[in-house]
Amino acid sequence: MRPDLPFWVAFNRIPGVGRARFQLLERHFGNLAEAWRSSASELMAAGLDQRTVASIVQRRAKISPEQEVERLARHGVRALTWHDPAYPPLLKEIYDLPPVLYVRGELTERDQVALAVVGTRRPTAYGRQAAEELTWGLARAGITIVSGLARGIDAIAHRAALEAGGRTIAVLACGLDLVYPPEHARLAREVMERGALVSDYPLGTIPRADYFPRRNRIMAGIGLGVLVVEGDMTSGALNTARWAVEQDREVFAVPGSIFSPQSQGPHWLLQQGAKLVQRVEDVLEELNLTLVPQQAPLAAPTPDGDTEATVLRHMGREPKHVDEVCRLSGLPIATVSSALAMLELKGLVKQVGIMTYVRAHSLTGGGR
Repeated sequence: MRPDLPFWVAFNRIPGVGRARFQLLERHFGNLAEAWRSSASELMAAGLDQRTVASIVQRRAKISPEQEVERLARHGVRALTWHDPAYPPLLKEIYDLPPVLYVRGELTERDQVALAVVGTRRPTAYGRQAAEELTWGLARAGITIVSGLARGIDAIAHRAALEAGGRTIAVLACGLDLVYPPEHARLAREVMERGALVSDYPLGTIPRADYFPRRNRIMAGIGLGVLVVEGDMTSGALNTARWAVEQDREVFAVPGSIFSPQSQGPHWLLQQGAKLVQRVEDVLEELNLTLVPQQAPLAAPTPDGDTEATVLRHMGREPKHVDEVCRLSGLPIATVSSALAMLELKGLVKQVGIMTYVRAHSLTGGGR
């Protein structure tokens, strides 16, 4: 641990002390321990404005740097400064890099090949399916999936990465002693076990609406690019894509129905030059990556009996309602519903809406 790490954490608790002021303090004092103990006039001499100096002098009397570090340890949180070897290298390249990055879990060298997958909190059945299958394939190809733990596409992306046996990083707009939304507490624990939760907000910080756009710069900057799956023109996913453009990252978008409001955002990005994505290889080729061979392919599940085989034969990549499967197969609805339930348990089909199913990819052969 850096000798002055407690003072980085302490300064990061003071509103208005961000990247530019951290740089001024470091440049003038050499280390942040000296800066913390300095007088108001010395802080002014470092180039800080009067308002910021007043805020530091007032607030530091109530902050114990040592206790801040102890509090982080109690919550299993590690604080990385931009000098730390474990600080994500790509994040260090962006203009507005966080002086302190809080990590709960583990960041590894593998995470340098990462992609943010973002989108609406209210996905259509098509959007859910596209996000899940593309993310699954990307994770199987060895790409760490980054998202924001939000409802909708974010949660789908994290879960698909975990299901694929890959790594995933959740970037939060609150302190890492909190989980937002609270119903994703279990998902957050699973992400920590196979990746990390990260934030640049101190412990105890409650999420606010204006924190999310700021958080998005980390989601875009920590990886190689951003993939947008559904979102209207007000979606935060477009904000993340704009950060990606500003940070010279790749922007990818999944096309959708011209009649769906949730396709407006991706279609606008495509008009601006984003890479159209229909399959995992579209992303890999653009990033000059190759598929990572799987060491132990899983045995493919198979339907049991003629009834399951008949039902499965009539399932495809387009969603089908149970009534349509009955019509195509000539089987009664009770038989079809029972067969679909068993096929779903085996991972051969997936429910994407009320009584609506699609055929799932095989778990073998590098696809899903």
